Amino acid sequence: MTSMFDLEDPVSPLSDPDQGTGTAVLERPETQEETKRDDGGEADRFAHYVSKERINESRLTGRPVVALCGKVWVPKRDPSQYPVCPDCKRIYDEMMR
Repeated sequence: MTSMFDLEDPVSPLSDPDQGTGTAVLERPETQEETKRDDGGEADRFAHYVSKERINESRLTGRPVVALCGKVWVPKRDPSQYPVCPDCKRIYDEMMR
């Protein structure tokens, strides 16, 4: 079994036990997701597939949800007034096979 700390390495937190505790920094590149948020227009009026838990959480927090098709928005309208999103339906049907 190997340790993630090298006792011979002067930078290792275990090389000098009298030194106390330390903090290591893990650097990683910052990534940003490409998301399109609903602008409130009439161009994309579909009822999208999102879990009920996420919808309820969004209603309480105001945070956006992500549909199966990838649409990101804060639900505010009655979905029964709109046709089902064809992409969400296709993805859902494929998941249920």
